[in-house]
Amino acid sequence: MEWIEGLILGFVQGLTEYLPVSSSGHLQIGQILLNDGKPFPGGLQFDIVVHVATVLSTLVVLWREVAWIFRGLFQFRWNDETRYTANILVSMIPIGIVGLCFKDQVEAIFEGTLIVGICLCITALLLTLTHFYKPREHERLSLRDAFIIGIAQAFAVLPGLSRSGSTIATGLLLGNSRKTLAQFSFLMVIPPILGEALLDVRHMFFPSAEYIAEHGVEASIGTPALVAGFVAAFLSGCLACKGMIALVRRTSLIGFAIYCAIVGLGVIAYSLF
Repeated sequence: MEWIEGLILGFVQGLTEYLPVSSSGHLQIGQILLNDGKPFPGGLQFDIVVHVATVLSTLVVLWREVAWIFRGLFQFRWNDETRYTANILVSMIPIGIVGLCFKDQVEAIFEGTLIVGICLCITALLLTLTHFYKPREHERLSLRDAFIIGIAQAFAVLPGLSRSGSTIATGLLLGNSRKTLAQFSFLMVIPPILGEALLDVRHMFFPSAEYIAEHGVEASIGTPALVAGFVAAFLSGCLACKGMIALVRRTSLIGFAIYCAIVGLGVIAYSLF
C-alpha cells in the first residue's frame, strides 16, 4: 500500500465511521477500487491504526461529555453521570458477546461484496423508517432502550451495516430524542472499537492455525501508509463526528438512506455481473 492509498482509505474510514453509511463497507469498496478488486496485504494492521484514530477523534470532539462522565463517576453515588455510564455498559453487552464468541465465525460467513451491498440496502431501509415513523419522544434514555440499541450495534459487525446508522435509527424508532442520541451513539462505540482493535492485535501477533489457514500470514504495511491513514482518519473523523451530531439533532437522515440504497444496489450489481 502506497502512502496516497493509505491517505485515501484513512479519509474514507474517518468520514464513514460517523456518517450512517458503513465504514467497513466503504473500506472494502475502497480497497476494491484501489487494488484491482482485492484487499491490500496487511489490511489488518491498517484497520487497527485507522480505528484507533477514529476513537481519538471522538474523544477530542466530545471531551466535555467524557470529562462530565468521569467527574460524576468519582462522586461515587447514583447520579446523571453514573446513569449515563450504566447505559453505555448495558449497550456493550450484545457486542461484547458477539465480539468475544462469534466475531471470527461472522466474518468468515458474511464476507464479499454481495453481503456489503445487501447490508447497505438494509441500512438505507432503517434510515428511511426514521423519516416516516416518528414516535412520541422521551428525553431520558432507559436501560432497556440502551440494551436494544446495543443489539443493533452487534448486528453492525456485518460489513455494510452501518454502526452509527443502526444505533441512531434504532434509538429514534424507540422514541428517544435526537439530542440524546446524537452524543450517546458516538460515545457508546468507543469501548467496542477499542475492544475490536485488541482482538485484531491478537490475530496479528498470535494468529491461530485456523486464522493462518484462512488469511495466510499477515503482511506488513509500510510506515508512510500507516501514518497517512492515521492522520487522515483522525482529521476526517473529527469533522464527521462534529457534523453528524449537528445533523442528527436538526435534520432527517433520508439523504443518507438514498445514498446507501444507490451504493448498495451498485455493489450488488457489481458482485453479480
